[in-house]
Parts: sequence; C-alpha cells; structure tokens
Amino acid sequence: MENYVGRKLDGRYELLEVIGIGGMAVVYKGHDIIEDKTVAVKILKDEYVSNEEFIRRFKNESRAIAVLSHTNIVKVFDVSFGETMQYIVMEYIDGITLKQLIEQQGSLRWKDALQYVVQILRGLQHAHDHGIVHRDVKPQNIMVLEDGTIKVTDFGIARFARSEQKTITDKAIGSVHYISPEQARGDNTDEKSDIYSLGVILYEMLTGKLPFEADSAVSVAIMQLQREPELPSSINGSIPHGLEQITMRAMQKNSEKRYKSASEMLCDLEAFKRDPAVTFDYGIFVDNDPTKFVSEMPEERRAKKVQVLPILSGITIAFIACLVILGFIYLPKLIGRTPDIDCPHFMGMRIEDIENSKTYEKFNIVFEFESSDTEKGIIFAQSVQPGHPIKENHKIILTVSSGERTVKVPDVSKKAKEVAKDILEKEGFEVEFVEVSDDNIQKGLIIRTMPAADSSVPTNSKITVYVSTGEATAKVKIPDLVGMTKDEAIRLLNDKGLVVGTVTEADCTDKEYSEGVVMSQYPDYEAGTEVGYGSAVDLVISTGKFSTTVNLNISNASNYGIETGYVSIWYEDQIVGSSGITDFTKDTSCEINFVSSVREMEACVIKISADNQSYVHYSTISLDCLTGKYTVLY
Repeated sequence: MENYVGRKLDGRYELLEVIGIGGMAVVYKGHDIIEDKTVAVKILKDEYVSNEEFIRRFKNESRAIAVLSHTNIVKVFDVSFGETMQYIVMEYIDGITLKQLIEQQGSLRWKDALQYVVQILRGLQHAHDHGIVHRDVKPQNIMVLEDGTIKVTDFGIARFARSEQKTITDKAIGSVHYISPEQARGDNTDEKSDIYSLGVILYEMLTGKLPFEADSAVSVAIMQLQREPELPSSINGSIPHGLEQITMRAMQKNSEKRYKSASEMLCDLEAFKRDPAVTFDYGIFVDNDPTKFVSEMPEERRAKKVQVLPILSGITIAFIACLVILGFIYLPKLIGRTPDIDCPHFMGMRIEDIENSKTYEKFNIVFEFESSDTEKGIIFAQSVQPGHPIKENHKIILTVSSGERTVKVPDVSKKAKEVAKDILEKEGFEVEFVEVSDDNIQKGLIIRTMPAADSSVPTNSKITVYVSTGEATAKVKIPDLVGMTKDEAIRLLNDKGLVVGTVTEADCTDKEYSEGVVMSQYPDYEAGTEVGYGSAVDLVISTGKFSTTVNLNISNASNYGIETGYVSIWYEDQIVGSSGITDFTKDTSCEINFVSSVREMEACVIKISADNQSYVHYSTISLDCLTGKYTVLY
C-alpha cells in the first residue's frame, strides 16, 4: 500500500498525515489550498482500482452521498475518479469513533446512549429520505465530537464490497456483528436493515457487549439469523424497560416486525425522553420460530476444512442458508398465498413523514382531517390497530389533527348588553355577563371581554362580558396574591369581588418560586390600596425555571495559547450556554445567559476552546442559577 503523505492531489489537496486505515480505503488529513481549510481525504486502496464494478458503484454512490446535507452526517466536498486513483474529500472531524468510546467506557449511561442514538437516527432519516441506505451502520462508522455531536460516516461503502461476494466470510469488512439477517442471507436491503444495525449499536452502548459473538464471521452471521439475543436488562439492570423495548423491536429478525422507518423509531424515543417510565404496547419481542439451518460440521473436521478452504467454507454455508430462507420466503407466493403484514404504528407520526416515505407505499393510506387538541399535522387515530395483520394495499384511514379551529373575539366594548350578546352568540360563543362598576363607561354598556377582543380562541369558547353599572360606589382592598397558586389566587379574587385579568408565565429572576405560583401581580399589593368592585388584577405565574445570567471572569487567559475562542457551560454532559470571546491575550470576562430547570448546579464544567477546535482548558464550578453566583471547585 503506497503512502501518499506529502503528495498534492489535483494541485489542491495536500496530504499531511494518515489518520485512518480501513478495509477499503486509507484516510488522510489534508489541507485544501484553495479554501484554506483542513479536510479528510479518503483514497481507495490500490487493489480496488482495477475492479470495474467497484469503480462504477463507487462513482454512483459518491455522487449520491454528495447531495446529503445534515448536521449528523459528515459532509462530502469533492470526489475524483482518475484512472489510477479515486478519492473522496470530506469534512475533517476531530473526535473519536463511537466504538472507541464504548471500548473506553464499557457500557454507557442510558441517557448518553439515548442522546447518541437519536442523533444517529436523524442522520439516517435524512439519508433514507434521499433514497440512500447506509448498509454498514456500525460504531466504527460513527464519530463522536468533543461536544457530544454525532457524525455518521462511510455511506454506501459496505455495498461496494459485495462486488466480490465477501459478505459473511472471514474476509468481511468487520461489520458482520451489526448486519441485519437479510444482509446475512444476501437478500435485498432497505432502510429497515439500517434500523436493525442501529438496534445492535444501541444494545452495545447499553450493555457494553455485542449481542452475538463467535470465533468466525460465518458463525456470527448464522447467529444473526438463528439466535435471539440476551435481554439487555439481564446484563445491565439499570436499563429502563421502555428503552429495552425500543432496542429489541429495532433488532427483530423479521424486518416486518421492526420499526418501518427511522421516523417511527424516533417517535418512540421521543416519547421515552418525555417519560422514561413509559412502556410500549408491543412488549419485548422474541421470535418463537427462528430460521433453522443445517447444523455445522464437527469442530475437528471444520478446523481442517477451514485451514484448506476458508473462503469456500463460508460461501457454502451462506449458499445453503440462502436456499432454506428463500424457500420460506417464496413458497407461500408460489402456492398463491399472500403473506400478512403487521399494520404499522402511525399514531404520533407527522403526516409529511408518511407522505415522503417509500416504506408505506404498500398500504392504501387515506388521510382524514379533524380538529383536536393534538398538535396540527400529527396522526392521532388510525382505522386499523397497530400490529394487526393485514394484506398489502389494505386501506388504512389515518386521522390527522388540523389543530383547534379558532376564531377572533369580536370587539363589543361600549356596545349595549343585548347587542353584544347577539354579536357573540352569532359567532358561536357561550356568553356570561358580569356586572362591575366603572367610572368611565356609561351604565349598561360593555367595558371589556375576557378573553380580550381580537384574541384567537377555539370555537364554542365561553366569553365573559363585563357590563358597567356606572360610577364605582364600592371599593375593595387589593389582596396580596404573591406566593399563592394560580387557583388559590383566582378564588381569593372572586371572593373579594375582583376578577382575573391577563395571566402570563415567566422564569424566576430574583427570587425562587415553585412552578404554578404567582410571582407578581398588577395592580401591586400595597397596604390599604383600594380599587373599584369588579376590577381586574393581572397575574404573572412562575414556570419554576430560572433565567440565569453568569458573568465569568477568566484570568491568565493568555496562557491558553489562543487569540479568540468560545467559553461554554456544561451540566450533566449537556451544553447549557456559551459565549464567544474576541480577545484571549489578556484577562477577560464574558456573560452567558440560559434558562435552567434546577437552581443549584453542583458540578458545572467550564470549557474553553479555540474556534471550532479542541478544548484548551477545563474547570469545574458550583453555580447558583438564581443569582448567577458561582464558586470554582477545581
């Protein structure tokens, strides 16, 4: 294998050092002279240059991959197809592979695994939407950046390797532990194959172990076809049941029982993120009728055969397995039976995810729209229950939320009571009148409504109409509502003959208030303050969160060896806020603003980095998110 370090490709890409060697290519760190930026250059190994089929596929796939543009996919900048060299120029990633991270840490915390798998899925969904199936999803092909961002790499490379039919022999490219059963059989693959591989990765992140391991690639491939994995919770008891269910559904050997798309799996993961105690109605899948295979030959005989014909042995086993599987797959069709398909779980999905996916073309899907409390564009009902067996082209009616139909409240101020009533009822509103005194509005005329005029509200809403009784004769003292719950404040106002005005929510800024508690009111409470009977009092309700401003003082900044850069605050492995600094040549400071759901962050990590590069300094602080005050721990 020739080393190209120091060489300049096409007068533009200078190769600086080797940063990776794979089964198919060598990756170099390079410098784009024209754009003046660091890039990664992947050069195909010499032994593949003369393979015409490989080159044809490489060209087609490279052009396809170049159209992808997603945060979680490594960007492709340029490709070249010379007679003696083919290479791809990509975004340079300063990080480690997910495989290296797993090897360093063993099993990951389930929260970290969740963060990573969601990002991988989003990248795969983008690729699937563009008609590209990865086919070699494995942690070696997933990069983890310093800030936890995921980048999926090597789209399409596994498919190229099949030009020499090395899918399950000991010459395989190392992904046999992650390939789907249909890949092991040599069948056609689609996006559900990527979902299986991702399920294996999630399994490995949660447990620190692969679901199937053996001495040879052929044996592992047969295990992918024939055996059920050990439940993740039996290896790591801290794994939530819902996350285990998601993992096992993604790893179903029957592709029709897997998630039908990345978006469907994302839907369950998002539901789990909202409530880690959630469980799903599909339970833990176990295949009660796994594919049967011809038993392997005795160990001594097999050892001799492998020594003589290692590749032939693997291909023979694969060929026999394929014949058996093909018989099971096609026999029903040959005798005129159409196999049933499990109806997908559509509820919670967006209409555009279904319309834009080829996965659901086999169904006769009809959309109906209804107003509901569900977010607009989300499926909230389906005519066939999820998991129910149906035939291809079966009609499925999906009910899509059109959101609540809203109308604007008419302005009836200063109109007579009966006129206002007629106007509002014609719009479909339920009307309630409340008489209040007012010094400025003539008796019998409307003062205001609640909700206010021009507000958008659902149809058939109740509108409270305040009618003037003339000059205010009765006065009432404003009660102190701060610290009460919203319901307590409303009851007290009603008892005093007052009404609620505008209600808004806000984060805590100078004092801690629990969620749902009154933070302030208008008019303000002052001893002896009186207002007219029926007057409105506006309320500000606490969200329970803290609007935080941290002023960080950075001393000895010149020691970090950078001129400009970024300062970021991390808590529980998540970035919560950041700020750019233009001058690191002297002692400096910066202001970082964010909203926190907790008041005390006992171990925040402050990270200082150069522009888009590695971190040059770490420190740990204890932070009060209400006051913004902090103590440096180390």
